[in-house]
Amino acid sequence: MRKQVHAFRRVALDAACLSLAGFTFAADQPPAFVPRRIRQHTDSATATVLVKAGQKSEHRVPRQITGKFAEHLGWNIYNGMDAQILRNPTFAHYPFWTSQMTPDGVTKFHVDDAQIDQELRRLARRFGWPDREIDSMCRARKDGLACLWTRAGRGEDVEVSPDTSPGGNRAQRIQIKRAGGGIAQWTWLPLHRVRSYEIELYVRSPDLNSLRVSLGPDDASASDVAEVVMSGLSSEWKLLRGSLEVRTNATADAQFRLAVRSEKPGQLVMGHVFLRPSDHVGGADPDVVRLLKESRLPILRWPGGNFVSGYHWKDGVGPVERRPRLPNYAWGGVEPNTFGTDEFIRFCGVVGCEPMICVNAGSGTPEEAAQWVEYCNGGPDTPMGRLRAAHGHAEPYGVKHWEVGNELWGRWQYHWTSAIGYVDRFKQFARAMRAVDSGIRLHACGAPVFWGKAWNDTLISGAAGLFDTITDHPLIGGDVDLSADPLDIYSDFMAVPEVLEQKWGHLCDNMRRAGISDPQLAVTELQLFAHLGGRSDTSQPARLTRENLPDQDSITEAIYDTLVYHAALRLAPFVEMVTHSATVNHGGGLRKERERVYANPCHYAQSLFAELAGATPVPVEIQSARQKAPRVLPELRSAVSEVEFSLVDAFGAIAADGGLLLSVVHRGTADPLRLTIQLEDFDVAGQAEIVRLTGATPWAGNSIQHPDAVVPAKSSEPINGRALALDVRPYTLLRVRVSGAR
Repeated sequence: MRKQVHAFRRVALDAACLSLAGFTFAADQPPAFVPRRIRQHTDSATATVLVKAGQKSEHRVPRQITGKFAEHLGWNIYNGMDAQILRNPTFAHYPFWTSQMTPDGVTKFHVDDAQIDQELRRLARRFGWPDREIDSMCRARKDGLACLWTRAGRGEDVEVSPDTSPGGNRAQRIQIKRAGGGIAQWTWLPLHRVRSYEIELYVRSPDLNSLRVSLGPDDASASDVAEVVMSGLSSEWKLLRGSLEVRTNATADAQFRLAVRSEKPGQLVMGHVFLRPSDHVGGADPDVVRLLKESRLPILRWPGGNFVSGYHWKDGVGPVERRPRLPNYAWGGVEPNTFGTDEFIRFCGVVGCEPMICVNAGSGTPEEAAQWVEYCNGGPDTPMGRLRAAHGHAEPYGVKHWEVGNELWGRWQYHWTSAIGYVDRFKQFARAMRAVDSGIRLHACGAPVFWGKAWNDTLISGAAGLFDTITDHPLIGGDVDLSADPLDIYSDFMAVPEVLEQKWGHLCDNMRRAGISDPQLAVTELQLFAHLGGRSDTSQPARLTRENLPDQDSITEAIYDTLVYHAALRLAPFVEMVTHSATVNHGGGLRKERERVYANPCHYAQSLFAELAGATPVPVEIQSARQKAPRVLPELRSAVSEVEFSLVDAFGAIAADGGLLLSVVHRGTADPLRLTIQLEDFDVAGQAEIVRLTGATPWAGNSIQHPDAVVPAKSSEPINGRALALDVRPYTLLRVRVSGAR
């Protein structure tokens, strides 16, 4: 059947029957399994979806279609997935990103004190810390205290200076001249969920034997809400652990000041201070774990992203207190290496998803990548397997999916390269990695199909037979003129999946022509990107603002992702997986602010679509009005001269229990429409179960103030014979389930 599908595509192309808006068919074309037929009509108030339940595909919906991607970027992992609460808890040097890169693809950092102070103030305000503390924090940094920390007690009573821990990392020396002095940091606590907290100090002192750790409220006149005395300090480095129990009358939505003080004069050297809620799940945030488990997350890609091109995996294994604290060479800030391979595998375990590792093919070597494979998959009798066992993990992790490099075609990538240069690198990496484990799947770094044909052709011709999939990162959008209509931006995003489907189809055909009998694509980053640009014509009013921008946090991303899933599955079995960006605080997915976690609309869309995993696709015929994309997005404008899309799109499948699953999107911008769903060759049992995810505008989304503004709504609807009629607003996606008679 696979050959039939591709043969049919070629016939359609030759007959000019493949349009950017989808397939159209003449009545005399030969029968074949075609996932979607579009029949245009002019009535924008009605649409029909005919589901041909009796015509089943030979392919199943891959479980990995709704995967995720986690990168060491901003607060995605640290202060995101990770339950540890404090900022810069390892007292590391904190470099601030300038957004500029060197010719080798390494970020440049600020060196001017005034700029660094400005960045510190920006961060502190973003964290919601008190304004009165920001100036003292900036002064403390100039005195030698690590960024994002301040003194506890009078400034003249606490002297600070940098020092060194046993691992060679920056540590913090604190000389306390008067009882009660120390260091402090403002923070938020997840008191809505838990009141007990674990505190861990890595510390030594030549003359103190105890420290008092406390949590106090914003009101300086109020007493502390929790405290613990931690004893056992000595001149040798020690890990001290204790617990803090917050009083029940502490306000859940207040900020608190964590302070580490001494009750007598003396000095100490701190390597780290970790603060975790006692309900953490193997070090992970329990709300993040719960939401990802509820979404049936199938696979998680890590650790990059751009970050991986400067990451060396051995920095992230072994005792945490001895791991190096390094600059994040892709994004700025600190990489404390407290979340490495073992923590990633543990996170996947508690979530219940499969791990996927992207290796450093930038500044890394084939030998380093091969050792990483052996660390994860080698037996305890192998060198790296013994190292893993020494770290407490005797059994191999069995990581199957390995991606060789990230976006190495981009000059923002550490040690980027040319297409032919990547082919050379890939061959070396593939040879070394497969020598360790011949059963792994290797994903080669493709360029985006919107513009990367030359790179992909070079990769296909130069390395065919060596990789299992080629990857794509459709991160589409760009800087948009401020005079653009927000609805035009939304309409462009609704058209992008149609263009992707066509270009992915062409890529598949190119791979077949190169002799690849089973071409496969892995979409390892997916997200829409629209940014506020300038105004090219000042005579036109500025209509676009941050508040009305259809972006990753809005219903637009949810509908866009669903349309991409539809497009990917219509090319079955070509697209093996999609790993959407990202888990927490990096684009769509989950947000964590002030230690509260809530979901963006796209998280719910992915959760709903995950229900189709393992189901068998069936064809749909769609009768719908069409809409033309205005092409205000720069990347869409450069990719196509014209593109239309149907107001309604749909994808249908039969579940393992015989029920019908239907994913439907109303992507128009005008009016609600009356949607009729007709079922062919399907015996209905009971009512239809409907889940709607909808926004009043394309930029509607959730926030910490209104975390449930856009959430799924469930209902049941009667079926008249084999027809279901629904009123559907724009900016809506539906998941319809109909049980079948047995």
